[in-house]
Amino acid sequence: MRAKAWSDRGRVGGRRRFVALMRKESYQILRDPSSILIAFVLPMILLFLFGYGVSLDTTRTRISLVVEEETPLTRDLAASFTASRYFAVTQGRDRREFDDDLALGRVRGIVVVPATFAADHAAARHPAVQVIVDGSEPNTASFVQNYAQAAAANWERQRSSEGKARPPAIAVEQRFWFNPQLTSRNFLVPGSIAIVMTLVGTLLTSLVVAREWERGTMEAMMATPVTAAELLTGKLLPYFILGLASMTLCVLLAVFLFGVPFRGSVTALYVLSASFLMPALGQGLLISAATKNQFLASQLALISGFLPSFLLSGFLFEINSMPTVIQWITYVVPARYLIPSLQTVFLAGDIWPMFGRAIAVMLAIGSIFFLLAARSTRKRIG
Repeated sequence: MRAKAWSDRGRVGGRRRFVALMRKESYQILRDPSSILIAFVLPMILLFLFGYGVSLDTTRTRISLVVEEETPLTRDLAASFTASRYFAVTQGRDRREFDDDLALGRVRGIVVVPATFAADHAAARHPAVQVIVDGSEPNTASFVQNYAQAAAANWERQRSSEGKARPPAIAVEQRFWFNPQLTSRNFLVPGSIAIVMTLVGTLLTSLVVAREWERGTMEAMMATPVTAAELLTGKLLPYFILGLASMTLCVLLAVFLFGVPFRGSVTALYVLSASFLMPALGQGLLISAATKNQFLASQLALISGFLPSFLLSGFLFEINSMPTVIQWITYVVPARYLIPSLQTVFLAGDIWPMFGRAIAVMLAIGSIFFLLAARSTRKRIG
């Protein structure tokens, strides 16, 4: 009976210690302006930047259109370029007058309709249109070239439908699923939510815990009867809730301010976000336990957390286009699994076979971080 009483008393004492730790961390979050700044103000700034400041849409690209000989046919072709929503066109009669504009970046390409165009078209000799692009920006150059070809093809197709030319052998009709307008904001904003959660989880946790190491309060807590599991869980659970709250704010802004469609379920959204916070918080805890210094912890959090999530997750750069060694490194970046899952939740809906694999990998990475952090903490106690 006495052993059972001691056991019950120990469980009650453990719950009290755990609640006290959580209360302490919650008060510290509320008293610390930097926590509120990182969790709520910084996410809004990032979302505004990615929602309004960053765009991969190539609408209204500046080009020069040179029509060397003006005929009804070439005027009709020129009208197809000026009417395109992808181009802002400046017209001329000589290519040389636009050479300096291309060199100085005032225009991104020069489309030349040669003087022989009308004669070649009448004789069915496959008339050519020259497209000169600025190769210093390969992506923009590819867009200009492809859109110029599309504008010429649309012009030819329109004339075919009016019976003015021979119809093409194959007519290609394009359909874009999930994002019909190809709006870059619809996949940039969901991806930026993962970047925000990385900052909240890794950077905030590493800073706060490292601050306690600097002030000596961590050693004071270790001198109490609190166990290592209670200490780690009690410190991280408030930041786990804070991360979910920050994610919720970001989702509300994405849907109601930026107009990003949300076709999945709230359950999938929170399960994915909670799974991602495990490696993010574990990484922050490991950094703080290993460094015990706020400045060093913040630098390591940015280098090992934010930069890989931004550059190696597929957020802006296609992973398949990276070198093979870098592609292998991306497998240990948790954001690689969250970003496509969030984009799927927003644009396509719930695809649980895809989500299940991503959740399993993120939880596995998080478990490794927590084990290393716990081991490092125990070594510090000794």
